[in-house]
Amino acid sequence: MAPGAAGAAAGAEEQGRPGAGSPALGRRPDNAGGLGCAACSPLPRPPAPGGARARAPPPPLLQQQLLCRVVAGAGAGVPSLPPSPAMSQGSPGDWAPLDPTPGPPASPNPFVHELHLSRLQRVKFFLLGALLAPIRVLLAFIVLFLLWPFAWLQVAGLSEEQLQEPITGWRKTVCHNGVLGLSRLLFFLLGFLRIRVRGQRASRLQAPVLVAAPHSTFFDPIVLLPCDLPKVVSRAENLSVPVIGALLRFNQAILVSRHDPASRRRVVEEVRRRATSGGKWPQVLFFPEGTCSNKKALLKFKPGAFIAGVPVQPVLIRYPNSLDTTSWAWRGPGVLQVLWLTASQPCSIVDVEFLPVYHPSPEESRDPTLYANNVQRVMAQALGIPATECEFVGSLPVIVVGRLKVALEPQLWELGKVLRKAGLSPGYVDAGAEPGRSRMISQEEFARQLQLSDPQTVAGAFGYFQQDTKGLVDFRDVALALAALDGGRNLEELTRLAFELFAEEQAEGPHRLLCEAGFSTILHLLLGSPRPAAAALHAELCQAGPSRGLSLCQFQNFSLHDPLYGKLFSTYLRPPHTSRGTSQTANASSPGSPTALANGTVQAPKQKGD
Repeated sequence: MAPGAAGAAAGAEEQGRPGAGSPALGRRPDNAGGLGCAACSPLPRPPAPGGARARAPPPPLLQQQLLCRVVAGAGAGVPSLPPSPAMSQGSPGDWAPLDPTPGPPASPNPFVHELHLSRLQRVKFFLLGALLAPIRVLLAFIVLFLLWPFAWLQVAGLSEEQLQEPITGWRKTVCHNGVLGLSRLLFFLLGFLRIRVRGQRASRLQAPVLVAAPHSTFFDPIVLLPCDLPKVVSRAENLSVPVIGALLRFNQAILVSRHDPASRRRVVEEVRRRATSGGKWPQVLFFPEGTCSNKKALLKFKPGAFIAGVPVQPVLIRYPNSLDTTSWAWRGPGVLQVLWLTASQPCSIVDVEFLPVYHPSPEESRDPTLYANNVQRVMAQALGIPATECEFVGSLPVIVVGRLKVALEPQLWELGKVLRKAGLSPGYVDAGAEPGRSRMISQEEFARQLQLSDPQTVAGAFGYFQQDTKGLVDFRDVALALAALDGGRNLEELTRLAFELFAEEQAEGPHRLLCEAGFSTILHLLLGSPRPAAAALHAELCQAGPSRGLSLCQFQNFSLHDPLYGKLFSTYLRPPHTSRGTSQTANASSPGSPTALANGTVQAPKQKGD
């Protein structure tokens, strides 16, 4: 695909719905200094298994920062643990002191980009934005439309069967060179006057797949120019976009549909077919992060580029400009602002560096995830930035705390904003959910129970809960969400309520246990954790004993007294409150706010405006 087309296609879509602001740190329960129950042992966190050329997951973003917070609060009775993968196996309440030596600084939050302009810079951008940017953007769009005849000519008259093979002959020579030259002109007009290339690009036989990172902006397709326009992977929906669709056909791009589950399987098969064609097909370029970040850390690599098990060549993208106007992160300047500010720069520079070809080991060839993780580590070391486990799940960014993935801003906060905007106070709703028993309700009953009349508000609030095949939701989910948003319960009462709602009676013995489904639902509702990640953590927590579930004491030990997860619960269960008629958000500088914890700094990220 033409680089200009890829940039325009990326600019045509938003990366996800911005969430609420950062929360203030909630107060610790009164009995947080001890385990609270002498009958339950602390739950161990077993270490990750080793393997050939395998690496342990990189230090979690929040783990280091949370531990630093624990050290800071140790004098106030906050429990602490040594930084090891397993809890102490001593008696309940027997906490080993934490080494006060400061560790490495916490990794920055890759999802937030803030652009701070001085007064002089504002004046410069005002003048150049009024004079230079309009001319550049207008000429760039003219060149973009001039690309269309070359793209159309290459595929005109060819059948779908013929397009399953690489195009050769005069079509390849004329159209390829025409699109390549016009694409370079397009980026030149937008202010990218210099593309500095380092290293040597491998041939298609040496490395059938190219992986480029960090992916930080819709300008990143400029990397296709020094790569001689390799094939790309794109959304099938982009075929219907004027000009963009023609350029995707020209590129013979591999198309994936987000609405068709079978599409991903076909894409995997097509990538493997092209990568193992023995040089018949041009190279395939991937942005393995799958979304844009702020260049300060690498997101988790998706395994799609590594499924074929063939050698790959890492490609580094840098923008060594004095002011970063190109980053298009989940939080920060929007599409129009990024485009306008970059076009207002007198000159923008891009560095493209080709690293040596990475040849997978037999273990990596069999395990695409291991392969992706190791290539991510190599690229992060070359860039001098952290390799993280952060990624996008659906439309929300997900960060890693210990062995658990959590949403950067849980949808629970968004639900609270919706309900308060409708004038509803969660504390005045009589949930009436029966402990341990599922009661499925429709959207109409949901509206009656919450006393909501506006159809749009009802649909929006109802959509936050998981629905079954009949479109019904479990009212226990609603009851727990309302209790968490109420703010009238302390954390001990809230976790007890969560346990009572979802714990199951056991055939043997009088006790009730929190099994995998209930545990996953609680963490998904309260922390925004993906259910598979919560289920995996539940399995690890239950390895310590013969039972298949957690008792109340064990669950509260995990959610209240664990130095990692306890701090996480206390942070996420104090969502930002908004006063009626105002848009004032909780102070983002709270020491325990997720944004502060993930950044290692105190910031109040801005919402996307475009």
